[in-house]
Amino acid sequence: MKGFTWPVLCSLVVMAGSCTSTKITSSWREPEKEIAVDQINKVLVVALFQNETSRHKAEDEMAGYLKGKGVVSYNYLDANFNERNEDALRDKIRSDGFDGAVTMRLVDIDKEKIYTPGYGAPYPFSYRNFSGYYYRSWSFLSTPGYYTTTKTYTIETNVYSIKEDRIIWSGLTETTNVDGVKAMTEEVVKVVYRKMVKEGFITNN
Repeated sequence: MKGFTWPVLCSLVVMAGSCTSTKITSSWREPEKEIAVDQINKVLVVALFQNETSRHKAEDEMAGYLKGKGVVSYNYLDANFNERNEDALRDKIRSDGFDGAVTMRLVDIDKEKIYTPGYGAPYPFSYRNFSGYYYRSWSFLSTPGYYTTTKTYTIETNVYSIKEDRIIWSGLTETTNVDGVKAMTEEVVKVVYRKMVKEGFITNN
């Protein structure tokens, strides 16, 4: 085994598919780093969302895949702890026996408004003679056009080794037409996990 042990995302099972689309736009891993998924102590789960409700939902969703080994930051880092003190944070998570940390951060939301044109047809479609066609005005039967707004969420996911005190995997994903934070987290975790397995970052040994 190379490096610290880690089951991050190893038990992820994707729920039934939907119209949601998630793709990885870029990723990086520490060369030759492999993470064994069958051994773990504790993993700190952090969702860096400004909205506190969204943060709780995302962290709960991520921690749920870790089978009791994930610790949500909103409970672990209480209101009295100074999260901006880097040295204090590092000392605390090391002394409490964490192997690693997973962070998820909302980087950007892109909104695109798409217009779908309506359908219009002249009525009557034809006349028996030219004079009727010429002297009669046109009327139209039509279906009005409409706008739809597509939202694309860019999420940054990082994996950190606490023992080695450095980042070992990072990726950006784009998720379109997502229905809520829970669904978005499921989609991102699914795609990230598959990428990690495919490139050999996560192993089952």
